[in-house]
Amino acid sequence: MAVRKFKPTTPGQRHKIIGTFEEITARVPEKSLVFGVKKSGGRNNVGKMTMRYIGGGHRKVLRVIDFKRNKDGVPATVKTIEYDPNRSARIALLFYADGEKRYIIAPNGLQVGATVMSGEDAAPEIGNALPLAVIPVGTVIHNIELRPGQGAALVRSAGNFAQLTSREGDYCVIKLPSGELRKILSSCKATIGSVGNSDHALESSGKAGRSRWLGRRPHNRGVVMNPHDHPMGGGEGRQSGGHPRSRKGLYAKGLKTRAPKKQSNKYIIERAKK
Repeated sequence: MAVRKFKPTTPGQRHKIIGTFEEITARVPEKSLVFGVKKSGGRNNVGKMTMRYIGGGHRKVLRVIDFKRNKDGVPATVKTIEYDPNRSARIALLFYADGEKRYIIAPNGLQVGATVMSGEDAAPEIGNALPLAVIPVGTVIHNIELRPGQGAALVRSAGNFAQLTSREGDYCVIKLPSGELRKILSSCKATIGSVGNSDHALESSGKAGRSRWLGRRPHNRGVVMNPHDHPMGGGEGRQSGGHPRSRKGLYAKGLKTRAPKKQSNKYIIERAKK
């Protein structure tokens, strides 16, 4: 995976940096694994705008991704690596030995023709999904479950990876991309390797129009609004002072929003470093 820079032939090309798509092997998704999704435009069931700055965007279909990897003991062959407009990572189409087809998040280094498997008996190799209990300590992992059988919830975006650092009784200690150390039940599954498309972080849209293609409308700052519209609005010139806050008046940048008595606090060994 690499990125392309462009000659500044137009203002939009000047700062544009995009991926090369060289690893993608198919342009049309598997028909049995996609379905259409209707856009809300940020409106609720009565047509009232409840989320600002949402609307437009290119039409897209939702690819059904297998985050559970519950087809244990059945080998699958990687048929294609594809683009998915709904996420930053690439996806891989698997053909299982029994004829079933499924999409998974494509790990870094997974090639077309490779064989992957899930379950306790699978080898700890790239693309295989195993319970944390049988993954060697120090292994780089992604697609981590928080509850057994629930499906992957953590470490799913492009270039991300976590590391299994140690075991404590029924739990494994995982170092997450944020730096947080967290205990997760050993019976939860994770996939070996890091998420592919790691150069996604280097991409730059180059123009406002690309944001519109993604369904993002222009986002205006609170400080340029009137006092009627935002707590940070109003004043002559650029007003300094005051604490940054949201439109509802909640402090931004520093206010702790996590519930102090949250049930899962006991599983967090070390919080993410600021």
